[in-house]
Amino acid sequence: MNGPPAPGDNQQPHLLRRFGLLQATALNMSNMIGIGPFITIPLLMSALNGGGPQAMLGWIVAVAISIADGMVWSELGAALPGSGGSYVYLREAFGRETFGRLMAFLFIWQFILSGPLEIASGYIGFAKYFGYLWPHMTPAQTNWLIAGVGALNIVLLYRQISSIGRITVALWVGTILTTVAVIFTGLRHFDSKLAFDFPAGAFDFSLGFCFGLGAASRIGVYDYLGYYDICYIGEEVREPGKVIPRSIILSIAAVALIYFSMNLSIIGVVPWREFVPAEGNPKADFVVSLFMEKIYGKNIAFAFTVMVLWTAFASCFALLLGYSRIPYAAAQDGGFFKIFGRLHLKKRFPHASLLVIGLIAVACSFLPLGAVIDALLTTRILVQFIGQVAAVVLLRRRAPNLARPFRMGLYPLPAVLALAGWLFIFSTSGLKFIAYGLGTLGLGFGAFLLWAAHTRRWPFASGGKSDAPGSELNEGV
Repeated sequence: MNGPPAPGDNQQPHLLRRFGLLQATALNMSNMIGIGPFITIPLLMSALNGGGPQAMLGWIVAVAISIADGMVWSELGAALPGSGGSYVYLREAFGRETFGRLMAFLFIWQFILSGPLEIASGYIGFAKYFGYLWPHMTPAQTNWLIAGVGALNIVLLYRQISSIGRITVALWVGTILTTVAVIFTGLRHFDSKLAFDFPAGAFDFSLGFCFGLGAASRIGVYDYLGYYDICYIGEEVREPGKVIPRSIILSIAAVALIYFSMNLSIIGVVPWREFVPAEGNPKADFVVSLFMEKIYGKNIAFAFTVMVLWTAFASCFALLLGYSRIPYAAAQDGGFFKIFGRLHLKKRFPHASLLVIGLIAVACSFLPLGAVIDALLTTRILVQFIGQVAAVVLLRRRAPNLARPFRMGLYPLPAVLALAGWLFIFSTSGLKFIAYGLGTLGLGFGAFLLWAAHTRRWPFASGGKSDAPGSELNEGV
């Protein structure tokens, strides 16, 4: 414990601050790398102008968005280091008892829809690569595999945070070894003619090019998601004002280099035309295994596939760890069901929230991967990512004296770039998923009004505080 318990709170267990820079960076990178680049390379290569290496422009756009948005997360996470991340930032920036209550509710609403989808994408990728080890696996056996992996993830996280930090680093080491093996192998056998085999009209600019770049960028953004994972457990971080921004920046820089090198390594050995288009192509399910098989044969490819499975599991582990803290923080604040705010009396972790999020993620794992990626992004962009850009601006204006251990440079340029990037990703997602994102937001707003009316809270009853966003923060500074 960092200091004595608060008065009147002697019986309430508290989260422990055990995550330093190493553990925080490991958590972020395990989440970011995960199964993403191993399973999305065929999708990426199929996205732009009929397919080809020009689609790597999508990853460049994605890393630009991630860097700008990482500045937003860093400033918010350093200033407001509490469990729940975005829930805390939106609530405080928009007004704790007024619009902040609405934004925080909408965040939890979209999180219940998008958070488990992101974890589920890892389970889907795990099952696809397991198909290389077990080629004749039936759909029923695949479902049992997913359920078993999801259950194991919950069991490993059902423990005290001190041991979780060690597990996180161990999984991260496996992830790094896997990616280094791909990059090193690819560099030794790299064929530039294969890697830069651009099709005719690869860079012909048109409206279709813009939508294709948007599709490639969505896949890239999905691969980078997780650079902020440590923010969800800010209450468990040592020196959060330093550790959170540094871990975010280090994670983005390292993973950007890893992704670019890994992608070039693979397409410099395996011709992209063999797995493009990705849809309906069995080779697209485990392209990295085929990469190792082409060089070393099946036995080494089998062993390496096990390493990919380790990486996929590490990503799911990191996601479930961070996301299980979000309903916990909301319940502690009175904005969600009380049962989610319970900590295990002996092991000190939010066990109810962990079980619910973990089980929903398993249920979502039976959806198609492409739909999972598009749905989770269009659901999350409007409230969380765009909302947080607004939160940075509001806090700068409404709470100028708030302690900010980290301030983004060249403000407000990074925030503007992040906003433009998220609007580009959302607007090129296709009418079906745009409608899905707007529809879930509308349903969330309606649910908030019903909840507020039932509990007689704002906007149906005075909260007793100013309606100005950020006024609660100003009261304490």
